[in-house]
Amino acid sequence: MFTKILIANRGEIACRVIKTAKKMGIKTVAVYSDADKDALHVQMADEAVHLGPPPSAQSYLLADKIVEACLKTGAQAVHPGYGFLSEKREFQEALAKAGIAFIGPDAHAIFAMGDKIESKKLAREAGVNTVPGYLGVIKDADEAVKIAKEIGYPVMIKASAGGGGKGMRLAWNDAEAHEGFTSATNEAKASFADDRVFVEKFIEQPRHIEIQVLADSFGNTVYLGERECSIQRRHQKVIEEAPSPFLTPEIRKKMGEQACALAKAVQYKSAGTVEFIVGGATGEFYFLEMNTRLQVEHPVTEMITGIDLVEQMIRVANGEKLPFTQDDIKLNGWAMESRVYAEDPFRNFLPSTGRLTRYQPPAESANVRVDTGVYEGGEISMFYDPMIAKLITYGPTREAAIAHMRDALDAYYIRGLSHNIPFLASLMSKERFVKGDLTTNFIAEEYKDGFHAHDLPADDPTVLVAVAAAVKATIVDRNLKTSGQFAGHDMKTPVEWTVVMNGAYHDIECRHSETGFAVVIGGEAVSVKTDWQIGQPLFVGTVDGRSVCVQVDRDGVSYTLAHAGSRVKATVLTRRAAELNKLMPFKAPPDMSKYLLSPMPGLLRAVEVTEGQEVKAGEPLAVVEAMKMENILKAERDGTIGKIHAQPGESLAVDQKIIEFA
Repeated sequence: MFTKILIANRGEIACRVIKTAKKMGIKTVAVYSDADKDALHVQMADEAVHLGPPPSAQSYLLADKIVEACLKTGAQAVHPGYGFLSEKREFQEALAKAGIAFIGPDAHAIFAMGDKIESKKLAREAGVNTVPGYLGVIKDADEAVKIAKEIGYPVMIKASAGGGGKGMRLAWNDAEAHEGFTSATNEAKASFADDRVFVEKFIEQPRHIEIQVLADSFGNTVYLGERECSIQRRHQKVIEEAPSPFLTPEIRKKMGEQACALAKAVQYKSAGTVEFIVGGATGEFYFLEMNTRLQVEHPVTEMITGIDLVEQMIRVANGEKLPFTQDDIKLNGWAMESRVYAEDPFRNFLPSTGRLTRYQPPAESANVRVDTGVYEGGEISMFYDPMIAKLITYGPTREAAIAHMRDALDAYYIRGLSHNIPFLASLMSKERFVKGDLTTNFIAEEYKDGFHAHDLPADDPTVLVAVAAAVKATIVDRNLKTSGQFAGHDMKTPVEWTVVMNGAYHDIECRHSETGFAVVIGGEAVSVKTDWQIGQPLFVGTVDGRSVCVQVDRDGVSYTLAHAGSRVKATVLTRRAAELNKLMPFKAPPDMSKYLLSPMPGLLRAVEVTEGQEVKAGEPLAVVEAMKMENILKAERDGTIGKIHAQPGESLAVDQKIIEFA
């Protein structure tokens, strides 16, 4: 077995590989850029080698620097993780030339499957169903429109070397095809240094299902069931689960056998994933692509099979045979994964960068797993993917896995930047999600106007009102005990209060009980049991017998409570103070409607208009690049450009003025 391996990646996946290597008694080498010098994966590894400046093109994508790091440290093998160099055959070849093992497939398999155009041709030759489309190289936007019309709308424009939702655009008409080709080409060139794109038919009401395969160098190939990856936003997965609530055993077997046949056709070894699109009505499936690497969502497969995929990749790379056959693979229970991102779901999911001033993930157990590459005090950089963690839950049934996920999301305490936990909580509450009625259109259909506060679970306000009362009573009790009261004039905690929350006034009574508090809300008595102490971020206990976990933050004289995705400000006042509060005038925020503001921190790539120009609703105004994605900002209504406040090449802050309308 290898005695030392280098992980040619960063963040969560680097930490994930290091954990398995340590379990196997293998020393590890991390690599890092200037932005990651204090990162968790650097701290976890036995050694670390600096690569260069923050941009990945000047650090993590430099194959020669990584080969040099291997030779310098004596690393015998490299695990590439996902992204970066994981599917670059030139990287595998460079390692092989230096006598270093690549923990992944050989170069010919990477080449055959890594190019989406070539892989589809190979799949057709192997008898695998493929989506109708045009696989030739497209020279310009006009040709893309012509091809799209011939195939028939809707079509998907995809980067040949793409992945992670980058370089992908859905087009329903000529204008969208023309614009989509340009944006997809630009993103592909920026992200993959390869601007080739292709066009294929977009399957309506589709499901995105992938098969995990594992193969050794002795010709043994198995499939480890499927993963349901249909919950996507902008073609990037948000929720994954295993198994799929849609697949029958018969379809699973057919897909698995086809995936293995395709892997054998390219003499594949290591872990890989064959992705299919499945028609929701017919159950017919079509080959999309093969990812010749570990997938982000691999933990759900590990949870239901009990197989450590990273360990098997290392063993196969070391020349070992798979220790099991297809008959040995059993799927037990249900697993679900939520991708926790540093993004603001209430601002159209714009990336959020900055420091994690507080970071407390839920406790891990047999039912909860947290794969992360961050820690409290660490930073989410603008240079890389904004993932904070992958939250994985397990249960004997799908319902149990969802219940554990809801509880774990409630307990995930993150402060210092925006995150998507409210959106994940909302998804988990959707009746259609709970029923397993999933397609890749799910988010677009369930959140037609974007994500808003009213999309959060319609929880009974009783829970948060009762928690606010218990928090207030605990704090007042402590203050009275330390206030230096006069003997014989002891003050007692008031019983009658008013909880102001979301503009509503709730008159309550709160008294101590043997196990906590008895709170009367609207004439109904509610028992609150908890051992919460001042300063603790999580209020854990029961409200009327129901287990709850509520996040508590002091906000001046108020408290901000987070539960089931909702964050509400609760102010607990005496009855007299509440009456006076109702008389306070409302201060309206300033009107910023005449400005185009930057919705995120990023680089202003282009300004598409000039001062004095008349624009129509829907016309492009500016292009902002953030997290390696191009964001086209369009006019919301007809108007005239008054003043341009920012110039191309300028770094923008959130809400910075770009354009002022006349």
